[in-house]
Amino acid sequence: MKWLILSLFMWVTSALWAQDLYTLERVLEIAYQNSPSIMQTKYSLINSRERLNAQKASLKSKFYMNVNPFGYNHQRQYDDFNSKWYTSERMSSSGTFGVIQPITLTDGTLSLRNTFGWQSAFNDNTNITNNTFSNNIQLCFDQHLFTYNQTKMGLRELELTLENTLLSYSMQKLNIEKLVSQYFYQVYQQQQSLQISREELANQGKSYEIIKNKVEAGLSAREELWQAELNLANARSSVQNAEVSLENAKDQLKQTIGLDLDTPLDILANVDVKTTDVALPDAIDYALKQRMELRQRQIDIESAQFDLIRANATNEFKGNVSLAVGLFGENEQLGNIYDSPTDNEQVELSFEIPIWDWGQRKSLIKAAQATLDRQELNFDQEKVTIQLNIRQIYRNLQNLVSQIDIARKSVENAQLTYELNLEKYQNGDLTSMDLSLYQNQLSSKKNELTNALINYKLELLNLKIQTLWDFETKRSIVPEEYSTEFENY
Repeated sequence: MKWLILSLFMWVTSALWAQDLYTLERVLEIAYQNSPSIMQTKYSLINSRERLNAQKASLKSKFYMNVNPFGYNHQRQYDDFNSKWYTSERMSSSGTFGVIQPITLTDGTLSLRNTFGWQSAFNDNTNITNNTFSNNIQLCFDQHLFTYNQTKMGLRELELTLENTLLSYSMQKLNIEKLVSQYFYQVYQQQQSLQISREELANQGKSYEIIKNKVEAGLSAREELWQAELNLANARSSVQNAEVSLENAKDQLKQTIGLDLDTPLDILANVDVKTTDVALPDAIDYALKQRMELRQRQIDIESAQFDLIRANATNEFKGNVSLAVGLFGENEQLGNIYDSPTDNEQVELSFEIPIWDWGQRKSLIKAAQATLDRQELNFDQEKVTIQLNIRQIYRNLQNLVSQIDIARKSVENAQLTYELNLEKYQNGDLTSMDLSLYQNQLSSKKNELTNALINYKLELLNLKIQTLWDFETKRSIVPEEYSTEFENY
């Protein structure tokens, strides 16, 4: 007997493993990896992150080198001063090494350049060939005046773009969780419906055998057997319909999570409902503090403010200052280049003074201000919409708790009613058509209970997504990807 029990246990265990059951957590994990919508958002996230990385890299010192290994020029020219034609010939080679350092704080640029070259020049007017080496080193500084800092604004815009993409990615994951959960429980619902249909078929089979025996014994009319056969056929049809609905629901779930349609899929769901106490003021407070859509609207406002700054800078008075100091040396001998160097200094101050732009700047400012006002209005409306949705979800949860209690009681009553009427049917006090009605009522009440449990689970999930707070575990669910990524910026 012990060996028999052990063998039976091993067989059941292997059968369960062979089914390869999918829980909701496993299905969500597959969806996060394979869902097409998630993949698209991931690509956008990579794009935004790398563009910001590139912008930050551009603010560091840039080293470059330009090399002209060989140049040759031969041409005939006219000398106006001596009123005669002459031919010149020139060969050269040069290279420039430089360092450019943007200054984020002031939107200026500091650069260091060193140009080393050699040239050989011949002029038939003088019949002299001149071979010289030269080196020119310069330190330059350029600074914009009386205008906004384009470097800092551009960097901030890329940071906001990345943050917005991170928000979209996190929100997409929450939407995927909601959508996948709906399809997952739809599969569970169809599984339960199939199980109920099979139970109904088994009950109809028992009823058929009872009436068949009675008819053969001459205790019931043959019409009762015909009705029992029809009820049995309808029960078989219901099982087939439930099987088709279940397979269709599985295919829908597979498509949503990015799973191959030919992959076997059997789910293991837990719909045990433990009603959770939800305080409406707390739910609204969590949402207004944590909802990512509100942060997105704030990003829209900040972006609109940048556009307003640009509009104000259209045709504005602005200037630029350029400073340069350098040292130039040349000699026929390489080692003597700086025997008699020349100091080079340059100072340049320029202003751009607008006179008349036919109202362009004024119109651009009005347009940018209108966009800013609209984004601020969107932010206020988003807060109202969030509160409205949470209030509706809260009411739905209260209603669903009552529906679950009613559905459970209805199943108990329908089960007792069916059993009592089955006994009447066995005693010949009830027709098979009447018994079929009680069977259908029992099946309907079981389906209603399943639907009520699933609706409560989904509505509780909806509240979690709307507030970013898990009322079952009493903790925030701000997506880890968003928190981790945003801490770096």
